[in-house]
Amino acid sequence: MTASSPESAAIVLAGGRATRMDAADKASVVLDGTALVDHVFAAVRGCAPIIAVGPDSLSRPGIRVVREDPPFGGPVAAISAALNALDGVDVVETWLLACDLPRAQDLVALLAAVAIPDDADAVIAVDADGREQWLAGRYRLNALRRAAAALPEVAGVSMRSLIAPLTLHAVDDAGTALDLDTWSAIEDYRNSRKDHHV
Repeated sequence: MTASSPESAAIVLAGGRATRMDAADKASVVLDGTALVDHVFAAVRGCAPIIAVGPDSLSRPGIRVVREDPPFGGPVAAISAALNALDGVDVVETWLLACDLPRAQDLVALLAAVAIPDDADAVIAVDADGREQWLAGRYRLNALRRAAAALPEVAGVSMRSLIAPLTLHAVDDAGTALDLDTWSAIEDYRNSRKDHHV
């Protein structure tokens, strides 16, 4: 399994309100000269199809943009919209990634080297504090579909409810699943990059 395997699709979630960032367009925040979401798109560029869930501003060559119903309905509604867009697509697995992963290329390379165990439904990153990063992983598409279909509704539903029936194989992220969901986190990341280049 590689990041560019044709048997893998990719879902990138970028439609949230970014309430911890004053409702800024988090996906378009520029880091290292590139919009945050483009770091994620680059990490999965070999996948097909690539589904981005969020506003039309996410449109790029090779990226299909869909919107959750209702807009801002939360990550599970966004995943459901992406799964609908994957109807009829012949892939076995799909990446499921948030748009705010500046180290997405390292993350995808790390997890691409790990096959989903026979008794598991996904490989996901787990951070140094032991937190599972559900939006930093690769899932069996059929398992994700079953989990979504089992929910009575998807709008406003927690990710915990979606993944509850799934067996997840957690992999130490080695810092690659860092997500930037506040302005202070973004500034800390920028400063760390400056220090790195000094």
